[in-house]
Amino acid sequence: MSTDTKYPSSRPEVWGGIECTINRVQDHFRDQLQDAGHYTQPGDIARFAALGIRRLRYPVLWERHQPLAGQPIDWAWTSRQLDEIRSCGIAPIAGLLHHGSGPAHTDLLDKEFSVKLAGYAALVAARFPWLEYYTPVNEPLTTARFSGLYGLWYPHKQDNRSFLQMLINQVKGTVLSMQAIRRINPAARLVQTEDLSKVHSTPLLAYQAAYENERRWLTNDLLCGRVDDSHYFYPYFIGAGITSTELQFFLDNTCPPDIIGFNYYVTSERYLDERTENYPSCTHGGNGTHLYADTEAVRATEPAGFADLVQEAWHRYGIPMAITECHLNCTREEQLRWFREIWDAACGLNERGITVLAVTAWALLGSYDWDSLLTCNNGHYEPGVFDIRTPTRRPTAVARLVHSLATGGVYDHPLLPEKGWWHKCRSSATNMNDPAIQKAPPLLITGRNGTLGQAFIKICERRSVPYVALTHQELDIVNDTSIDQAIDTWRPWAVINTAGYVRVDDAETDSDECFAVNATGPGLLAAACRRKGLRFMSFSSDLVFDGSKNTPYHEADHVNPLNIYGASKAKGEQKIQAADASALIIRTSAFFGPWDRYNFAYHVLQTLQNNEALHVSGDVMVSPTYVPDLANTALDLLIDEEEGIWHLSNEGMLTWADFARNIAEQGGCTAGNLVTGTLEEMGWKAKRPLYSVLESAKGVRLPSLDNALHRYFRERML
Repeated sequence: MSTDTKYPSSRPEVWGGIECTINRVQDHFRDQLQDAGHYTQPGDIARFAALGIRRLRYPVLWERHQPLAGQPIDWAWTSRQLDEIRSCGIAPIAGLLHHGSGPAHTDLLDKEFSVKLAGYAALVAARFPWLEYYTPVNEPLTTARFSGLYGLWYPHKQDNRSFLQMLINQVKGTVLSMQAIRRINPAARLVQTEDLSKVHSTPLLAYQAAYENERRWLTNDLLCGRVDDSHYFYPYFIGAGITSTELQFFLDNTCPPDIIGFNYYVTSERYLDERTENYPSCTHGGNGTHLYADTEAVRATEPAGFADLVQEAWHRYGIPMAITECHLNCTREEQLRWFREIWDAACGLNERGITVLAVTAWALLGSYDWDSLLTCNNGHYEPGVFDIRTPTRRPTAVARLVHSLATGGVYDHPLLPEKGWWHKCRSSATNMNDPAIQKAPPLLITGRNGTLGQAFIKICERRSVPYVALTHQELDIVNDTSIDQAIDTWRPWAVINTAGYVRVDDAETDSDECFAVNATGPGLLAAACRRKGLRFMSFSSDLVFDGSKNTPYHEADHVNPLNIYGASKAKGEQKIQAADASALIIRTSAFFGPWDRYNFAYHVLQTLQNNEALHVSGDVMVSPTYVPDLANTALDLLIDEEEGIWHLSNEGMLTWADFARNIAEQGGCTAGNLVTGTLEEMGWKAKRPLYSVLESAKGVRLPSLDNALHRYFRERML
């Protein structure tokens, strides 16, 4: 055992990893690194190194390097990457097969699969003899389940025989690969990864839970030479057609991991329940004897929890462990809470003498389409430590967390004291307006009664973000004294200004009030936040533009408002940035939402349902914005400590008339009462631009307008 596997401190290292799956569905191979642009984007390794990580799970994947049997391998790109990783002082952990079935000339049921994989491993070791850490096959058990039991991945089998044979082939491939590697580098070390799982159940299904809870250890039991004729699973292997000779191989060629890598997700613990009527149909399944739902344990019962599962593994193997994937596909504060919770638990385990060497920030570049287990190519992206949808790979708040833990072992944020959703049977945040609640740093929201104010209240409650929301009477944003008193009373960590003068036509004859609320007030709030060291976010409008473009407006485009309202918003932007360069300004357009009646979508439905005529413009192009998407994304950007002007609107552009027709069609209303006219014919007092479509050059994208409208009709207040 290597010396570094006895860790001298309770503080684990922080490692990193890239979601790098090359998997096969039918005859289509999908490469996550290609999706992420990692092959062509410069600077990724330097970004990873700046986080302070000590080791990096890095792909040297079989499918990419040897897609055809026996072909010469071009190592040039991989050699440059590995050399840069090493020059940054990071130890790479080379992955050879990651949720894959191998190149097209083999598959997980190929009798020669393990020998072929070992042949590739020997080539890797010969080319990079200095490589010390290897994961020949990532999560063999998980891959065998998805490919052999569930039929999701190639070769799409759904029977126990195929499942067990795929597992045997992958684990044997691991053993033979390490033997081949160690003939070249005797010091090479095996970091074997697998899902850290547990199954819970109703009493009726206890037998199925027991079966799966024994099955979860099979990868490491085989490697450690534990699967003899007394093993729980030995009869299952033999009964499924796996020969005793195949199992004897692992007794004769024990290959215990130097480090057991466990991947733990909020979905890793499952709950089985025969009462399928209580669960959505997507969870329904069975074992041939009983039908049951298979759902996340956190939604149905008290899970064992990460620390208990690690302790089980330690008592079973006594081998140093690392958490080799730590990630949550959720909102930003929940990503922070999840990682910090795993980190704290790992520190506690080390203090008790259970060796957890590291916690790995997984999916440094995020991942694509794992919501469908890679069976669909929908382009569904989950941000990780970096959000790669921006031109320069934008570091999220998770990057600061990772850097702080990696370099100092501590990280704090006002949102961390709240428990993650997986601990809660409720979905509401702490409402700091309630004087009975013990005070903690809240998010302060101005404009409580407006559309955006109400939206942020709902979003904060859903995301467990403590908040205080104030009305104009409680906080007058054009009064310095009122602002200071509110901040001193509530002591927030950030302020979101949702207050605003929104009556575009009335502003033409009420310019003083419009400028006071939309320009002076935001400027005073920004200045106060700057003085007191608080984050600040406010909102602006597409009407700061004059419509002279015929392509979407980006953040850096010149503003030239046509009306008083637009001028007040443009002036507000100037005042905010002059007062606080770190402030965040969100420009948005034509927003509509499900939680109030003061929006275009509700007005269309109400008018048409009353059989009244509705006059709409047929030549003004806009990019509507769904308020829940706006509020959620804006809150993420605030937590990420982004600055400057950002455009947020749902993908898609159309005229007000087409927008009304779409609403009518999806709402089941006849469009016969829609009266389409030109901008001039609308009779609006304030001038409007003919074109004010917004698009973010900074890379943030909201879902499509069609998707947003579908959700609107599912969520709207009736």
